[in-house]
Amino acid sequence: MSRRPIRWWNTAALLAIVALVATVVLVGRALDRTDKVNLADLAAVAIAAAVATAAVVTWARRRNTVAGNLADVTRAADVLADLVRRQWQDEARNRLLDDPEPIPVHWQLIADETVMSQPRLITSEAELTLTGRSDDMAALAETFRALIRRRLVIAGGAGMGKTTLAIQLLLQLLSTRAADQARAGEGEVVPVPVLLPVSGWDPGVHPRLQDWLADRLEQDYPALAAPQLGAGAAAALADGGHILPVLDGLDEISAPARAQVIAALNASLTARDQLILTSRRAEFTTAVHDAGRPLTAAAVIVPKPLTPQAAADYLTACLPSSPTEAWTHTLAALRSRTVPGLTRLAATPLGLWLIRTVYVASGADPAPLTGPLGADDDALRTHLLDHVIPAVIAARPPSTDPADHFRPRHRLDPDATRRYLTYLARAFPPATTRDITWWHIARTTPHIRPAVGLTTGLAVGVPPGLIPMTGARELTFWLVIVFISWTWPGLIIGLVFGLVRATSWVNEKPGYANLRLRGRTFRSFRFNIAALVVRLVVRLVVGLVVGLVVGLVVGLAAGLAVLIVGSLAAGPEAGSTAGTAMTAAFVVMLGPVIWLGITLAPWLITWAEQPTLESTSTPRSSWRADRTLTLLRMIVPGLAVGLTVVLTLGFIELDSVPEYGLVIGLAVGLTAGFVMGNHHAWLVCTIAVARLALQRRLPWRVMDFLDDAHRLGLLRAVGPVYQFRHAALHDHLATADTAGGASQLPTLRDSL
Repeated sequence: MSRRPIRWWNTAALLAIVALVATVVLVGRALDRTDKVNLADLAAVAIAAAVATAAVVTWARRRNTVAGNLADVTRAADVLADLVRRQWQDEARNRLLDDPEPIPVHWQLIADETVMSQPRLITSEAELTLTGRSDDMAALAETFRALIRRRLVIAGGAGMGKTTLAIQLLLQLLSTRAADQARAGEGEVVPVPVLLPVSGWDPGVHPRLQDWLADRLEQDYPALAAPQLGAGAAAALADGGHILPVLDGLDEISAPARAQVIAALNASLTARDQLILTSRRAEFTTAVHDAGRPLTAAAVIVPKPLTPQAAADYLTACLPSSPTEAWTHTLAALRSRTVPGLTRLAATPLGLWLIRTVYVASGADPAPLTGPLGADDDALRTHLLDHVIPAVIAARPPSTDPADHFRPRHRLDPDATRRYLTYLARAFPPATTRDITWWHIARTTPHIRPAVGLTTGLAVGVPPGLIPMTGARELTFWLVIVFISWTWPGLIIGLVFGLVRATSWVNEKPGYANLRLRGRTFRSFRFNIAALVVRLVVRLVVGLVVGLVVGLVVGLAAGLAVLIVGSLAAGPEAGSTAGTAMTAAFVVMLGPVIWLGITLAPWLITWAEQPTLESTSTPRSSWRADRTLTLLRMIVPGLAVGLTVVLTLGFIELDSVPEYGLVIGLAVGLTAGFVMGNHHAWLVCTIAVARLALQRRLPWRVMDFLDDAHRLGLLRAVGPVYQFRHAALHDHLATADTAGGASQLPTLRDSL
């Protein structure tokens, strides 16, 4: 794959700029500090240097305009396949899908032929037949490959293991991908299966499935934007048929949207495009009828209920080799079908998970399973859902061992955990979404705009007011000049800015950033430098020009203030001298400050935003990445301004108190962190979580809590979002009658 070389005109432009800067430095050194500063000469030199540099940069940019690198699609597909495999292997391990063995659900072709295409479009066999087992994925994968267009709909009732089967099939296809590529004919593509929640697709925004896939791939797998893969790798994969979309949860969107998705799929898929879709059976049937036609060439399979014998055998495998007498009695009752509610509940993978979690893993007495509750499967399910949270917390004490993936990192309180999960279940209601998106938590918070506005006002206005506390010798001076002239205007400006921008900030998606050197090669560093060199030079010119103009304006204002205060304190002559020195200091120092602010920080952010070939997006990594971007916006400008303040104080022969630079740098850094950039998801989420934590609706360290809930098996991770492990748990918590006015909690739907 070709790389864009560092052209000779880039080098020439840099040498010309260095020469111009050296000229300015020599002129500055020629000035004797004991002489009166000639602002006109200083301005003339700066403007001349800026104009000359701008001309050189413009010439270099024109010569440097080249086409972007073409995407290396084959390598991108291999990188994506490895990332997806590792992602879902970890998730399958967290879900205990193979521990002790897969639940043996039998799948067969749906009897309703009205929801499928003509058999000749689905299979080349004389008769369309399709069966499979969840505990024999190799055979089911071969059956899937035998379909003409390899399109499959996994339908069934609640808790029957539709998503689990999709994950198992995805991992099986990935495990044999290398062999499939070896057998593939010339020009034949072996796509990479990628599981995505169908709730994230809005056909009104992305009419073509491929366009949405490209966006989601870039969001969930940042590695596809690594420079080693070339430009537009995600779009090239989606458009080239290199993706097998595994769309999970058609039933989790509104009824009109389901029909739109069916229609959009039929309009988007070509003869080479493969597909796997999961949905509850009734919702899928209605969607097909509303759309007016089935999903082209897709086979539809549904599960059979687990037999009591199969359910008992699975539970037996989860127990020690010598079960207790209570368990022996329970298993016998299950096999003999003498407890109807238990029999019906154990016929579903959800029921087996609940029984295993509440009674097997915790070591509790299973007597309630065969008691009065056992006669009613709904009552028994509710009982188990009520006890699943304390059961998993009791069964899995916290551990700090990195190799222990099934235990939380912190000790959780069962009541608090239920309260927090109940808030999330209702804030992200099942009728609207199954995704617990951390950057949308702010949407569920009442009065978030005033909270963001007040926080922004405090961040912008308060730090400068701390400057008087850094030294007592100039206390009166700083009180008059800084506190009165900046703190109150800063509070007002920050409050107004926060109120105006709060809505857009709440809707922003998290950015990607990674400050680690791991995975970054020398070639990628060279590519970064080649791509950014012209931008750095342009920003240098802009910084110097803007700094000169702003320096003159601010310097004159500061000089006038110093003149007034100095004249009152030490006489007109001393005030005039101090005012002139202050003006000169701002003119000289603001150029470098503004250049650092608009060059160094964006360069670091651009470098950090460039992913490596190992970059993936998880809920925790996306949260950390957006936090990194915010901290970069705060730290870099703050350090630049703080250093310049110290140098400025020395330039005007004032006591250079380091605390002044520290506090002013803090003020500028906080302002930049709140105001600059396009990613404020972490910032707004932090403000919202603080408010919710005070109300005891969420914990202060919300991401640690979500990670622990995921480790406990209460949540599952799908890319950068969490979902409840089972939709039944989400539904149960969203509708449960809890104390404390939980029914009045705001929802995501309400905030939208």
